[in-house]
Amino acid sequence: MKTQAVRLYGAMDMRLEAFELPATGKDEVLIKVVTDSLCASTYKAVKQGTAHKRVPPDIAEKPIIIGHELCGEIVEVGEDLRNDWKVGQRIVIQPALKLESGYDPGYSYQYCGGSATYALVPSIVLERGCLIPYEGESFFGGSLVESLGCVLRGFKGFYHTDYSNYIRTDGAKKGGKLAILGGAGPMGIGAVELAIGYAGVSQVVVTDLSQERLDYAAAKCTVEFAAEHGCKLTYLNTAGLEDPAKVLREMSDGGFDDVFVMVPVPALFTMAEEICCEDGCVNFFAGPAVHNLQGSLNLYRLHYEGIHVVGTAGSIPEDTVDTIHLIEDGKVNVGAIVSHILGLGAVADTILAMEKPGGAKKVCYTGIDIPLIAIDDLEELGKDNELYRKLAEIVKAHGGLWCAEAEAYLLEHGPKI
Repeated sequence: MKTQAVRLYGAMDMRLEAFELPATGKDEVLIKVVTDSLCASTYKAVKQGTAHKRVPPDIAEKPIIIGHELCGEIVEVGEDLRNDWKVGQRIVIQPALKLESGYDPGYSYQYCGGSATYALVPSIVLERGCLIPYEGESFFGGSLVESLGCVLRGFKGFYHTDYSNYIRTDGAKKGGKLAILGGAGPMGIGAVELAIGYAGVSQVVVTDLSQERLDYAAAKCTVEFAAEHGCKLTYLNTAGLEDPAKVLREMSDGGFDDVFVMVPVPALFTMAEEICCEDGCVNFFAGPAVHNLQGSLNLYRLHYEGIHVVGTAGSIPEDTVDTIHLIEDGKVNVGAIVSHILGLGAVADTILAMEKPGGAKKVCYTGIDIPLIAIDDLEELGKDNELYRKLAEIVKAHGGLWCAEAEAYLLEHGPKI
């Protein structure tokens, strides 16, 4: 089977190429990739090349396919797997294999990655339980499972303690108050969706330094929608505040039960502890690019007020399955997280542009030949393009959000690569 894929040969060296995949082994599965959501973690791997812990040292000779947030369907099943998997079955991959080598799909494998039209899933992915059935109505929803699963793991990572008996309860506090610091990006928007549809908190405050980013997030996940589900949602620009911690404590009537830190900034970590109430929990969710990032917190509060500090990175197959159920049951609106769509030919430039973050999730339709397009620009682009005009109409009918109907129209009528 011939595939087209974006392969990494070294630091900042990506190439879109057509090549032949090996024959499907008896314990392997061949998949048609339909969507792949681009991730900042891929940018880190591209920037570092072989210095990245997940990237093999020999990619100059054996380039790897990038992209790890993929969704597609099975087109061929190895003979030893035919009782478990079927041609036409939709799947997602949980890319965190948890191997001693640290190698994962999208970072480490020659023939398995999301930025491809077809990919060969190696036996190790199946052995680890990381090829997972998906029955959602959209492929792009499947591509967002991995990133949402990471946020879901973040919610599960919070914990609280009853100090009368030291019994610990895992998870964000039900009916509690949640702050999402630096949260107007894609993971923050995902956290808002999960706070409402999964965690059952009563208050969410999202902070950011950019009003443009906050306005975008507020348009995608609205205050009104949150209120309908019993949650008070506020978007707060802290750029001009003299004492943002004081303002946040006042907004939460004394402090938050749980706090996400979505940007790897030490000062934000310190502020997270400052705005916690007693027995509050901080999740330093953001992944630092440097290996020696130092931060500080009040150790008095850590001891006497029971402030907890955790960090979660990635997810496990359990989280993938749970996230799929949340999407399939309509508990989260994955369209709120998508800001752009693109084709395979635009992947390399889009990843390089991640040096300066912008928008939310960018979903690649690997078999479609379109440039990077903002969902909010479809109406303007539709003045001169029938495809975009129709997509704009569909999106408008769905509250301005990318949706399964728009995806189906794009897959049927969009230009093929």
